[in-house]
Amino acid sequence: VDVAYGDNGLDSDDEDSDYHQEPYKESYKDRRRRAHTQAEQKRRDAIKKGYDDLQAIVPTCEQQDFSISSQKLSKAIILQKTIDYIQFLHKEKKKQEEEVSTLRKDVMALKIMKVNYEQIVKAHQDSPNEGKNQVSDEVKFNVFQGIMDSLFQSFNASISVTSFQELSACVFSWIEEHCKPQMLRDVVIGVLHQVKNCGRRKKSYGMTKGPSLTFAQ
Repeated sequence: VDVAYGDNGLDSDDEDSDYHQEPYKESYKDRRRRAHTQAEQKRRDAIKKGYDDLQAIVPTCEQQDFSISSQKLSKAIILQKTIDYIQFLHKEKKKQEEEVSTLRKDVMALKIMKVNYEQIVKAHQDSPNEGKNQVSDEVKFNVFQGIMDSLFQSFNASISVTSFQELSACVFSWIEEHCKPQMLRDVVIGVLHQVKNCGRRKKSYGMTKGPSLTFAQ
């Protein structure tokens, strides 16, 4: 009787245990399934919002192709247009940085020129009579023109322009051959003698006024 009663009691406990545990297991699975579904939906919503934001931000995404007419852009097209636009922005950024660097160099050069001109003006103000015997700008230009004409004659005779590569090679060869210090010195001395003799002839004919010019070798 005890065994039978005990068996019945055990069976009764097991049934009660199963009765209470089974609904709990199903509820836990449902909660996990529902949480997973909600997380997946949030992920999809976030991805969709990201693509929508890209399409709204990237200007090229607003320009519909004739092939797709008014259809919604696919994710692949949105990504490709976004990549192209980012690459375009990188190129524009690099171009602007180069322009800024060039402008900074120009500003620095202008500052140096400003300082130099201020020193020249100050020197003239301190000694106003000092510049009376200086060489005129016309004579300076004649000297410069004579030097450049002499160099251009040898340059024109030595340089070939059949191709850019050949031009580059000829330029370096011409510099090494015709722009040596001794050769440049001879060119400058010859030009100075020409300008000096020309000035003397003009003075003898009464064509010039003012102080005479003296060039030292």
